Amino acid sequence: MSRPLPRLVGPEAFADVPADRLLAVLEAVTMVLTLPHRAAERVDALVVATGQGEDWRLTDAIRAWETGPALRHLLVANTDSAERTYRPLTLDRLRGLGLRRVDGVVLQAEPVTGTGRQATWVVEQVRALGIGSVALVVSPYHLVRVYLTVLRACDDADLRIPMVPLPVAVAPDAPVPETGAAGYDLVAGEVSRLLRYPGQGWIATPERLRDYLRWLWSAHHPLLTGA
Repeated sequence: MSRPLPRLVGPEAFADVPADRLLAVLEAVTMVLTLPHRAAERVDALVVATGQGEDWRLTDAIRAWETGPALRHLLVANTDSAERTYRPLTLDRLRGLGLRRVDGVVLQAEPVTGTGRQATWVVEQVRALGIGSVALVVSPYHLVRVYLTVLRACDDADLRIPMVPLPVAVAPDAPVPETGAAGYDLVAGEVSRLLRYPGQGWIATPERLRDYLRWLWSAHHPLLTGA
């Protein structure tokens, strides 16, 4: 396996990247992040990819869960125990963040390394529980990569479900607990991953995303729009 990319990179990292590849990333970011967020009120399940000590991912998801009685499941993926800010993922911890409705909450018990392993677990739960649609609750800087990673995991499992983004409400200059870096600072590192990971089979390619979004809008327009 190749060495993990750094979280913080400078603009020089993109000096030799062809314009068409950068445009493909911009296209993916734009089209994913502008999917209707209110569609999250109509999905079967919320999915949280934890990490970096960002409890705001959990508090936002719990708030949506507690105020959305139609939601059937809250899936919470664990993270890397090597992170400095790691804490065990338990119901008691979630209760401390406001969780009251525990029926339907599913936690990934063991720590995992990498978004890919989180995504694999999510797909396993979706299939086992008969979940028909999900909203991904993730910090804005990380959301598109999570979306594309889960999409790739669905493809690998021969599963197709509607997915909508639900960005966490956090200021872009708020320090991320694990590194102290702000969301602004972490965007470049995410872009470098969005450029490299499709070729390594870790996230969906731009072509696959286009195909998926075409299907999503044609087959699930009422879910997206509420019309």
